[in-house]
Amino acid sequence: MRVRPSTVRFMVAAIAVAGTLAACSGGTATPPNVIASGTAPAASGSAGTTPQANVTESNPAGDIPDTQAFVDFTPPAGGYSVKVPEGWARTDSGGSVLFSDKYNSISIDTAAASVAPSEQSAATELAALGSTTPGFGKGSVTTVQRTAGSAVLITYTADSPVNAVTGKVVSQDVERYEFWNNGRTVTLTLSAPVGSDNVDPWRTVTDSLQWSA
Repeated sequence: MRVRPSTVRFMVAAIAVAGTLAACSGGTATPPNVIASGTAPAASGSAGTTPQANVTESNPAGDIPDTQAFVDFTPPAGGYSVKVPEGWARTDSGGSVLFSDKYNSISIDTAAASVAPSEQSAATELAALGSTTPGFGKGSVTTVQRTAGSAVLITYTADSPVNAVTGKVVSQDVERYEFWNNGRTVTLTLSAPVGSDNVDPWRTVTDSLQWSA
């Protein structure tokens, strides 16, 4: 389409007038959608929302809550009682019983023994565990005092059993307490993910052991 000369002259004049007005105002025209302060305009809608960083939980995975209640457990055969966390799943297998919640667990084993366990016998056990336990590490043996008497304590790290849902394992801190009384050994094995702060609940469990006829 042919543009008339008069139309061209009109457009040039309009552009010149706009430039003159801008110069007289002492500022620079602000393009659309740009804030003069230099900050970008806030975006609306979900597309402009900045994702929040993941919030760290107050307790690392494996920490037993301070509000956890404990109940007494006595095996059908008697011989002892011990407090365990209320609501944990229970699994019986021969002379052993397992209480578990997620990756935390308390295993209780009983056996006849003519003599009390010692640090020497525990060191032999620890060596055997080292060659058969997946993820084994950081082994040590000490003797500790609890309400029921002295106990040999074996500590080490190991992989948890495979999670049936996720197929994954986690590295766990394991504390194995061996108590002896009148020809009977009760072993409490406490496990939790590495780094869990379960000092108080584990002390509640191991201090609660009581012998009975």
